[in-house]
Amino acid sequence: MRRCARRVDLVFAQNNFGDTASDGLAGPMGLLIIVLLAIATVLLIRNMNSRLRRLPERFPHESDGSDASSGETTEPSDDAK
Repeated sequence: MRRCARRVDLVFAQNNFGDTASDGLAGPMGLLIIVLLAIATVLLIRNMNSRLRRLPERFPHESDGSDASSGETTEPSDDAK
C-alpha cells in the first residue's frame, strides 16, 4: 500500500511544464512589454498635449442655414428679461 501511495505522489509531483530554470524568459519579456507600453503612453500624452495647445481658445459658433432663412435668432434679446 505504501509503494502505491508513493508512486501516486511521484506522478502528481512531476513538473509537466518544462524546465523553468533554464527557460527563464518570461520575467525579462514581461518587463520589456511593460517598458514599451510606458514609453508609448508617455509619447501619446505628449502628442495629445501638443495638439491641444494648437487649438483655438474658442471656436466660432456655426448656425444652420435653416435658422437664418426662417428669420429666427438663436441669441437672446435684451427684451426677454
